Amino acid sequence: MRFTTSLAAIALALSPIAVHAADEKKPDAIADAPIPPPLVSVTKHRGTFGGQAVSYTATTGETYLKDKDGKPLAAIFSTSYVKDGLTDPTKRPITFLFNGGPGSGSVWLHMGAFGPKRVVIPSDARDDGAPPFPIVDNPDSLIDVTDVVFIDPVGTGFAHALGKTDPKDYWGVSKDAKSVAEFIRKWLDDNGRWNSPKYLGGESYGTTRSVAVAHELEGQYNDVSLNGIILISSILDFGATAEVQGNEMPYILNLPSMATTAWYHKKVPNPPASAAAMAAEARAFAIGPYAAALLKGNTLPADERAQVRTQLSRYTGLSEQYLETANLRVVPGRFYKELLRADGFSTGRLDTRYKGVDYDRAGEEPDNDPSFYAIDGAYSAAINSYLRDDLKLKMERRYVTIGPVGPWEWKLEDQRGRDGEVYVNVAPYLGQALRENSGLRVFVGQGWYDFATPFFAAEYSMNRPGFDPSRIQFHYYDAGHMMYVRDEDLHKLSSDVKAFIRQGGTGR
Repeated sequence: MRFTTSLAAIALALSPIAVHAADEKKPDAIADAPIPPPLVSVTKHRGTFGGQAVSYTATTGETYLKDKDGKPLAAIFSTSYVKDGLTDPTKRPITFLFNGGPGSGSVWLHMGAFGPKRVVIPSDARDDGAPPFPIVDNPDSLIDVTDVVFIDPVGTGFAHALGKTDPKDYWGVSKDAKSVAEFIRKWLDDNGRWNSPKYLGGESYGTTRSVAVAHELEGQYNDVSLNGIILISSILDFGATAEVQGNEMPYILNLPSMATTAWYHKKVPNPPASAAAMAAEARAFAIGPYAAALLKGNTLPADERAQVRTQLSRYTGLSEQYLETANLRVVPGRFYKELLRADGFSTGRLDTRYKGVDYDRAGEEPDNDPSFYAIDGAYSAAINSYLRDDLKLKMERRYVTIGPVGPWEWKLEDQRGRDGEVYVNVAPYLGQALRENSGLRVFVGQGWYDFATPFFAAEYSMNRPGFDPSRIQFHYYDAGHMMYVRDEDLHKLSSDVKAFIRQGGTGR
């Protein structure tokens, strides 16, 4: 996988994107064929979650989005888990979840964190190996406190365009958000849940999607008001992290993640006791002396440059000579390769705890991301096995864990400016939602070792005028982008999210 600096490529890599699914373009003869009814499977189950026995109904399959004349245009795929015996919908929350990419299916949150079953992989940042992979009961599922719907937007999972519909009609920040919002409204119609407490959440680009969908749900006259938005490994402001010449913000926002990574791999002299303490030190340096040095540019005095270089070496674990050669500006791709070069390893991107072995040690960047290829086989096997066997779904299509959904339209529908000149940032949507819905709260979960969506960048995006910090919770985990791959953090994440929902007064 090559690390690029284009905005689209950076965003596409936010979830573990290193694999391109096969192109599924249909011949005209197939496109003209009659569209069959949606494929759906309904099964009954019982499990123990959070120490509570729950009987629930699983519904997995397609929901058709239609035009004004009732013609099916696209199939959204979803899997919902609804507690049996519900008598009062106002007492039972419903949570809609998806992953990111933007070409990623919901397999990661579904089979890794919040579904009733999960796939077991090594918890200590090692390769998942070969099948069979254990698929076990997941007591950390959210089903004891909320019904859950996992959503796969068009082009992901089993979701796809129908007939002659061009899938590009759904491929864009605003287009995608509209389709997911339409699905949610239809699900509420079909299940009689309009007055239930509602939560919306996503991981990686799924956080972008969450905020954009909230904008579609709450920005209309027939609002769907939300109780909470759950942002896991958040990316809202793409401009601030765009690796382009002249943009100094990525160096500032990435530095604390470099520091926690160097701390984890024991490359920091006189280290503090914890990753959190390391992060606190690095934040202060990044926003203070380091930011000032970068903004001074060519006028930076030599003595100040030397002082900053020495401190930067401590926080990055890289030599002063290397930092001087890099002009005090180290892009993440180089950092992954340089930090452990002498040890014969590169670090992961999604989770820098992982170590990879490249073809040789001389490269500028890693050959691939060891934190993705170490887990992808297990998740792919798990979702296909679970949906087809446990949930009895008779689907001929292939489940797309991560697929090409491009070209993706990054320009927001209500944002001014010509294509290519727009600062892509959905954070203002979130600020507006908080200002216009006094009952809305936000959960933010970040991993210390995540470079796809660095924790300091997430903090920065929501530390702006127009946000109410008293309604935004930040939680941190001792893993990376998908913090739930570490067993301790799976339990912590689940407990934190459940507590967030219970604070709304209705989760139980």
